[in-house]
Amino acid sequence: MDSKNIVVLGTLDTKGEQIGFLKDHIAQEGHKAIVFDLSMGGAPLFEADITPQEIAQAGGKDIEEIKSSRDRATITQAMQTGAIEKIKQLFSDGKIDGIIAAGGISMAITGSNIMRAIPFGVPKLIVCPAAMPSYVAQCFGTMDVAIMQSIVEFAGLNDLLKDVLARAAGSICGMAEKASFSETITLSKKSIAITQFGMSENCAKNVRQYLEEREYTVYPFHAQGISDRALDSLIGQGYFSGVIDIVPAGVIEEIFEGNRSAGPDRLEAAGKRGIPQVIAPCGINITGCGPTRKDNEKYVSREKVLKVDKLRAATRYNVHELKIGARAYAEKLNKAKGPVAFLIPLKGWSSIDKPGSILFDPEEDRVFVEELRRNLKPEIEIEELDCNLEDPQFALALGKKLEALHS
Repeated sequence: MDSKNIVVLGTLDTKGEQIGFLKDHIAQEGHKAIVFDLSMGGAPLFEADITPQEIAQAGGKDIEEIKSSRDRATITQAMQTGAIEKIKQLFSDGKIDGIIAAGGISMAITGSNIMRAIPFGVPKLIVCPAAMPSYVAQCFGTMDVAIMQSIVEFAGLNDLLKDVLARAAGSICGMAEKASFSETITLSKKSIAITQFGMSENCAKNVRQYLEEREYTVYPFHAQGISDRALDSLIGQGYFSGVIDIVPAGVIEEIFEGNRSAGPDRLEAAGKRGIPQVIAPCGINITGCGPTRKDNEKYVSREKVLKVDKLRAATRYNVHELKIGARAYAEKLNKAKGPVAFLIPLKGWSSIDKPGSILFDPEEDRVFVEELRRNLKPEIEIEELDCNLEDPQFALALGKKLEALHS
């Protein structure tokens, strides 16, 4: 087995004992640890492969300037910037097979930001004592990163912490051994991405079956604000030759700060690449109004609310909001360099939005469609079908449309 290069991110002035233990165990697995010391204070327990001075210089600062500064945010950013530059250089030289960050929550956040310089497919692991949800969300972002909660603090080297760090070393080494990352994208020319979530499950399943029967490879993404952001990133890197965006709701959720917000650039990557896009409206007319939404009172008081469980409830966007949303979708799709089609089911846009459901309102949906039609370029087709989004008929239409645009 070839020896792998594992980057270890840590602070050797405060966590030197633990980082040294981690380094030794990576070596015991037969691999090389490349230690980055992000210390901004005292002397390190041992000298790192990449020292604080080197990192600071790469970030445009001197380490003594950093040590004497009281502006923690600025100096942390400088060290982070410097580490990213060093990481990029190592990666371009083919010297990174995996990366691990170990320390407190500050290291978890800093480490995750540094890891964003490493592409999808390269193993990434963060070890920290308390993986608090509010911070962990920042760490994950759109990365393929694993987080290991140590529970015990990074202080000293008791038996519990030794066990955690030994397992962390084994984990990152094992991932590096099994990884098959290649900088050359070799996906099939018939690689199609689709978006889905629980309210479009049957639609996505039927679309996938249709395409796979015609020798397309289908890559599903769960469109709840994270995976759909990652999808756009991968589209930008050239991974896919077409997309069926069943659940593009992250656009309107971004406007109105919904829980499924997918960032300001959602629905733009495919257009920039010029690949075919087939769009459906699943989730566009519905928004969550459970207790996890910061402005839920604005929505939970609406006339039509469907309670799913203790944490989840859904209501409709109103006509005013749907008009604003329609203009945003049109603006994004009008920029597309490749072919685009927007398919609309007339009997509801999801499994919880169909005739008989409290959330079914075709008249309000029509407001969105007409506003979309007014603002879209004439060459972008809008096709309406007399069915619900979850009906097999609609999935078949999506598949056929993608096939026609892709040929």
